[in-house]
Amino acid sequence: MIELPVIPSERKKRPDWLRVKLPSGPDFLRVRQLVDTYKLHTICESGSCPNMGECWGAGTATFMILGNVCTRSCSFCAVATGRPNEYDTDEPQRVAEAIRLMGVKHAVITSVNRDELKDRGAEIWYQTVRLVKEQSPQTTIETLIPDVKNNWDALHRMIEGGQEVVSHNVETVERLYRGVRPQAKYSRSLEQIRRTKEARCRTKSGIMLGLGETKEEVFQAMDDLVAHGLDILTLGQYLQPTKMHHEVIEWITPELFELYREEGLKRGLKYVESGPLVRSSYHAERHVNVPI
Repeated sequence: MIELPVIPSERKKRPDWLRVKLPSGPDFLRVRQLVDTYKLHTICESGSCPNMGECWGAGTATFMILGNVCTRSCSFCAVATGRPNEYDTDEPQRVAEAIRLMGVKHAVITSVNRDELKDRGAEIWYQTVRLVKEQSPQTTIETLIPDVKNNWDALHRMIEGGQEVVSHNVETVERLYRGVRPQAKYSRSLEQIRRTKEARCRTKSGIMLGLGETKEEVFQAMDDLVAHGLDILTLGQYLQPTKMHHEVIEWITPELFELYREEGLKRGLKYVESGPLVRSSYHAERHVNVPI
């Protein structure tokens, strides 16, 4: 099969099942104020998440640490690419305090890739989780961690703070990596998930659909993930952030998302969150208590 090139194009009209309400309401505004006051970054905004209104309206958010400039240039991602500024050593304390003030029951923490750092930002990861646990002991945590480029010491530091779920997204099927994730490797992400599972963590990953993958390739990715110890998988529709990002090749129907959910469970995954608007952190609180 020939890969379709990534070219600027008019974005395809979204089907009705992808329409969402604009963010509003007092709870949304309260979270907005806290994020601004503590000078925090959220992937909700940087990643143009379609569920921001729903999640923020419920008083929850996914915090992005280590700045808002990424060293990678993935063709699907709306986060800015470039050379990041020096990281803020006070950020773990500010994130922990904001989570405490928000009264968050389940927090999701993610980050940009910081390939220029020797430890990939692992110490900031560890301190953030540790301080959240100290200040909000009832809060459960999912960390959505980046590719550590085979720095397994950094990986172990990132995941030893006491979080309940450790997520790392493969994002797409193996064939599409060159066009979608040019600085990543499918096999390396699988290895990272395997090592995370061997560290006795609850493992999670996510795949975007509509980038040109086939059903057989999605099934193969599921098999690969199960073989490397994955517990939880999220599947959602890719949405093109701008005309300069990868095209939407296909709108995946709700019926096909349901088929993928059923197939994932048949193939050994413990839990599959599958739907057009599903993102890595969507309904993440459900994933803490999945039997594994």
